[in-house]
Amino acid sequence: MSSPLPSQAMTGHAVADVPTAETHTPDIAAAAGYVGKPRSLGSDAWRELRRKPLFIISGVLIVFFVVMAAFPSLFTSADPNHHDLSRNLGAPVWGNWFKFGADGQFGYDIQGRDVYARTIYGARASIVVGLAAVLGNVILGGLVGIIAGYTGRWLDSLLSRIGDVFLGLPFVLGSLLILSTFAPPAEERPTAVKIAMLVIIALIAFGWPIFARIMRGSVLSTKQLDYVQAARALGGGPTRIIFRHVLPNALAPLIVVATISIGAYIGAEATLSFLGVGLRDPVISWGVMISAGVPYTQTSPHMMLFPGIFLTIAVLSFVMLGDAVRDALDPKLR
Repeated sequence: MSSPLPSQAMTGHAVADVPTAETHTPDIAAAAGYVGKPRSLGSDAWRELRRKPLFIISGVLIVFFVVMAAFPSLFTSADPNHHDLSRNLGAPVWGNWFKFGADGQFGYDIQGRDVYARTIYGARASIVVGLAAVLGNVILGGLVGIIAGYTGRWLDSLLSRIGDVFLGLPFVLGSLLILSTFAPPAEERPTAVKIAMLVIIALIAFGWPIFARIMRGSVLSTKQLDYVQAARALGGGPTRIIFRHVLPNALAPLIVVATISIGAYIGAEATLSFLGVGLRDPVISWGVMISAGVPYTQTSPHMMLFPGIFLTIAVLSFVMLGDAVRDALDPKLR
């Protein structure tokens, strides 16, 4: 008769009683040191985000602004372009603040237009310009960063020097130069889409080098990892390695910067509109409203106060969201 195994001698149980991942519940398997399928970076980040009050608050505010931009008629039935000169520079009707969507809650501007309705409709242009500018910068800057970081050598140096040229120009000054040079005169009555596209192009022209530099640094660190070297040794082509191995693991820094930059570009649009070279009538945006209300700051401060409040909250919401995403994607900050 064979001698008992060590586990039988010590415990007095059969070998079948030794805990295994196959014969026990997940809780027992986890207690015994067995682990299941590892979570991906996205699922792990989402798990962390759901625990952060900062993410929940900023997410609710952003959803509110997005719904406002997409469906402004849900918040007001007034026409933002309706003129009633008998109400010009009318003060806010405080009694209507408790009536959702009532006219005159935020007062009237110099042309008798409802400031509340224009503030609601102004969210569309401001948010669309900010989102479009960030999306364009992510695509252009990300593509340049991937090419420069993965190929290296002379192409990396060439693309980096081109980016440095654009980074050497002040952002606002460069945008002013483009908009003042290529903006159509007011006599031509340019469409809102044409004006918005020109502003977006100006924001992309001087914003992509930052995204390219971030993506390049991330790709440079990622392509040196063992699994990328193994894929290259097994004969994987550059396209497959980039999209299958490098890009998914190099996107996290770009996502964080893009999230924070949405608020920055909304503020940049307002700055350019305030200076008179960005969006302008017939476009309705928070920056246009603030610019129109500056001459009446002392007599009718409501003209720029309410769009300024909405602009500040929107920018702050995206910045808070970016901070929460950064903390979730960076294990060192948890």
